[in-house]
Amino acid sequence: MNKDTTSERLANLTFNLLARCQEKEAFLAEEHSLFPAEFKCLRLLEHDETLNNKEIAKRMNLSPSRLTRIVDGLVKKGYMQRMIDPDDRRNMKLSLSRRGKMLTTKLEKAYVDIHHEILLDIDTSQHEPLIVAMENLLRAIEKWLRKPE
Repeated sequence: MNKDTTSERLANLTFNLLARCQEKEAFLAEEHSLFPAEFKCLRLLEHDETLNNKEIAKRMNLSPSRLTRIVDGLVKKGYMQRMIDPDDRRNMKLSLSRRGKMLTTKLEKAYVDIHHEILLDIDTSQHEPLIVAMENLLRAIEKWLRKPE
């Protein structure tokens, strides 16, 4: 297989994989009465005790005003808490509430269960090579993203 064909197949596969992953996230979000952006925001906070609004906006590639609307919804639903940063009043520190932590634990389990179900359709001898290949792809993408322009 030549370089152009391999690159084209990889481009198409990653595009379609991203689209299916977004569908999967939308399904999980809807199942828990969340918007997809709220789901992603909760997942970001899942492993961090507290993040500031600027960091979350950056990680989610959102404008501060769009993030504020998402956070407002999560605070209203009781999943998130916000505190004004005493060092910079324009900055908010965001964290999960107890209810939010319970939900993210539930979401994480559901997310893992979905992937377990997906792996059932793949021969077990292919599981480890698949994971290794995906880890290599992720590292290569991260390296490409760090390249100076």
